[in-house]
Amino acid sequence: MQKQKKISQQEVIQLERDLAKYANMMDSVVRIPFTKQGIGADAALGTIPIAGDAAGFVLTCYAIYKAKQIGVPQHKLTPVMKIAVMDAVVGLIPIAGTIFDIFIRPSRKALDVVHEHIRVEYQVESDHHVVHPFLHENLEKKQRNSAFWRNPIVAWLWLHIPDILGLLFLAVFFYALWIGGSLAIQWLQNLST
Repeated sequence: MQKQKKISQQEVIQLERDLAKYANMMDSVVRIPFTKQGIGADAALGTIPIAGDAAGFVLTCYAIYKAKQIGVPQHKLTPVMKIAVMDAVVGLIPIAGTIFDIFIRPSRKALDVVHEHIRVEYQVESDHHVVHPFLHENLEKKQRNSAFWRNPIVAWLWLHIPDILGLLFLAVFFYALWIGGSLAIQWLQNLST
């Protein structure tokens, strides 16, 4: 006899999107364009000795709680809890703890476990609601009222606004470095003549 699911596919997507918003805030508010790697509140909190690491641990436990709401079994969440404990302990070491926070990202790990769980249990293949949760939620509202927003190209552009802006920022930044370097070299050459 098959176990009956307690929540619908749409509800599980909404819960996962909420967890994705939270994970983004904790682990990747400022992201490298077209990646999931970034820096979030967990790394910022980690700069505050002891209290920041404790707060980061408590907030990661909230991500685990949200995962349990979706129905992820404890044995799948145990590795996430171990990472959260390791993150809190290593976080006590100045500088190294903050760097560790940037790369370990326990809330994002909880989100990955949840996504794998719902992919199997609820047959949810898409990850758009996880990659850009705030923009995806906003896009869904726009798509209800307008065919323009249902166009795949428009939707893709909307969902990748942060990545596109990030690439533009990097291009301008490196161009400014190149111009600054060229001017500095020219200035040094003028001084030597």
